[in-house]
Amino acid sequence: MTRNKIIEMQGIVKSYYLGTPNELEILHGIDLDVYEGEFLSIVGASGSGKSTLMNILGALDRPTQGHYYLDHLPMEHVKDDGLSAIRNKKIGFVFQTFNLIPRSTALKNVALPMLYGGFSRSERSRRAAELLQLVEMSGRSHHRPNELSGGQKQRVAIARAMANDPAIILADEPTGALDTHTGRMVMDIFHRLHQEQGKTIILITHNNELAQETQRTIKLKDGYIVDNSVNSVYQLEAYHESV
Repeated sequence: MTRNKIIEMQGIVKSYYLGTPNELEILHGIDLDVYEGEFLSIVGASGSGKSTLMNILGALDRPTQGHYYLDHLPMEHVKDDGLSAIRNKKIGFVFQTFNLIPRSTALKNVALPMLYGGFSRSERSRRAAELLQLVEMSGRSHHRPNELSGGQKQRVAIARAMANDPAIILADEPTGALDTHTGRMVMDIFHRLHQEQGKTIILITHNNELAQETQRTIKLKDGYIVDNSVNSVYQLEAYHESV
């Protein structure tokens, strides 16, 4: 079976302070393809360009040069208000810092993206409850973030990322603030979403052990891709068959 490319990047350059003596180029011509249903990791040390690349992948920022196609849509032709709609529909974000609304319950946090996705109130509540059950947080649905542990907050954040059934989950250091045991639980959820629901998952991490759990690892150094390799410990044959 041949899978379609869900992301295509061609010659992506990102610079800041354009036209000034202090102009700084962070990404230097990135070429990257991501396939539907792939579990991919992007690794690199601090300053390698991971966060900059993540922001472009997530349509949170635009490249200075190059072409980015998201599900075959040329993103350079999308206006700013259109980017917000694309993010809400196609991409679910999971961050190291959880980014939950402090005064809202877990259920309301998960339901919030659906408010902008056109779901009715009853649909939002029903789906939010289903997603909390998926991440084994049904018993904490009416708790606020300050009543939850770090791992519980991250599970709520993953449920929220799934709210509008996005094709892509973009996870930025999702286990970085968690202990080893709790981080393991979070990674297991990502594996389930990938294997059982076919989600395309892009994991941004500095942890090489976590990266080895994904099908393919992209290594960044000083704004360049220096390695792009299939991980032998993963299902190598299945990966080759899929792409």
